[in-house]
Amino acid sequence: MNSQTLKKIRAFRKELHQEPEVSGREQQTSLKIKAFFEALNPDEIIEDLGPHGLGVVYKGKEKGPTTLIRAELDALPIPEIGNHRHKSKNEGVSHTCGHDGHMAILCGVGMELAAQGPEKGKVVLIFQPSEETGLGAAQVIESKNFKQIQPDFAFALHNLPGYPKNEIVLKKGAFTAASKGMTITLDGKTSHAAHPEDGRSPAEAMCKLIIALEKLPEGIPYFSLVTVIHAQLGEIAFGTTPGTAQVMATLRTFDNETMQTLTARAEKLAALIASEQGLEFSISYCEEFEAVVNDRVPWELVNDAAKELGLKRKHIRTPFRWSEDFGKFSTLTNSFLFGLGAGKQQPQLHEGHYDFPDEILQTGVALFTAIVKKLNH
Repeated sequence: MNSQTLKKIRAFRKELHQEPEVSGREQQTSLKIKAFFEALNPDEIIEDLGPHGLGVVYKGKEKGPTTLIRAELDALPIPEIGNHRHKSKNEGVSHTCGHDGHMAILCGVGMELAAQGPEKGKVVLIFQPSEETGLGAAQVIESKNFKQIQPDFAFALHNLPGYPKNEIVLKKGAFTAASKGMTITLDGKTSHAAHPEDGRSPAEAMCKLIIALEKLPEGIPYFSLVTVIHAQLGEIAFGTTPGTAQVMATLRTFDNETMQTLTARAEKLAALIASEQGLEFSISYCEEFEAVVNDRVPWELVNDAAKELGLKRKHIRTPFRWSEDFGKFSTLTNSFLFGLGAGKQQPQLHEGHYDFPDEILQTGVALFTAIVKKLNH
């Protein structure tokens, strides 16, 4: 990648950083990406891949595989802390997960493809909405226009603070955890606080549930974790015995089958405790992420490409506990998600001080471009 290309994607990354948009509201970000690529004259731009999602297509003259590379459009509802000149202009919203950098890397790949397109098959650069809420990948895949793509391979990266800059982090099999948000609502009956015997307070049930949920993984032989993140009992009304309660927890496992087991146990526990206390209950879920499971063939492609580029590689044994909705692509086709070291001293993801390091942009572009050359040349 020449210095002009690098200069352009660095500047564009900062522009994206200044105007972040949360999940489901990435309209302006999507328009910026579309305008960037319209100037490069790709073979096609596919819109309506879920709300605000789009795909940029580069076609070869010969038949061959369809290679999909994904970046995320959304930012986080986290106030940015810091005084750099490209600080977020949208109060309370920031690119503190580095999706601005991921988008800029794909823009760099697009510039390389505009200069030298694939010889066979096609390359589709996907800009996906709503990764942070776990909804976006499914919205893209289930959209009518995704039928035009039908990928043979899917790739993505995530920057990783805590690893040396430009180090490539690789793993076969499970790479990130499955997770889901679980909300258990307990319904009893209110009464006057002077006569609690006339009501059915869910207080005891709520306390039992909080303790028992976090102990659920003890009986499961594979990694699983339940973290109670919020609980609420009744209302602030000193004259009233509460009649409702909510317990919210995050369930987390390294594979989708164990998630099914953990979910079933949590549901059975809620039913048992509610029944013991004479309460009604209901359960709902949100922010559901499948495990990202890396396939062997794309692992070999990425590993070989990184080796040929002289990049330092780190082969990890244990999956990351955080989640990524690229797991939906994992269940769809041969796929691979890898890590790109963002620096040992870099603030952690989702922290107010985090800012994607421009020094790793070139590595991301080079590695994706090398993968494309292996598959589509």
